[in-house]
Amino acid sequence: MSIKEKIENLINENNVCLFMKGTPDAPQCGFSMAVSNILKHLNINFLGVNVLEDENLRQGIKDFSDWPTIPQLYVNGEFVGGCDIVKEMFEKGELKELLSKNK
Repeated sequence: MSIKEKIENLINENNVCLFMKGTPDAPQCGFSMAVSNILKHLNINFLGVNVLEDENLRQGIKDFSDWPTIPQLYVNGEFVGGCDIVKEMFEKGELKELLSKNK
């Protein structure tokens, strides 16, 4: 299976998928921790994918989304954005609205 197929499977099999550095319980960067904490705050069940465990995955997700940074949040197969976008959406209430449609 190619790294692209692996990424597509993770995104398609999970309504909310967060590609992050570390895990939801032990984030290894502040940006990943911020997004993970927002999702936890909203009581969202999500899959945290640790890109540090696999260099191919780490580069692969950047190529896949054409987005240069981690974390990356996907909801129902759609790329939502990175930390700044997620935080802004959270503050405006847009993230809760997006996620409530997908529970």
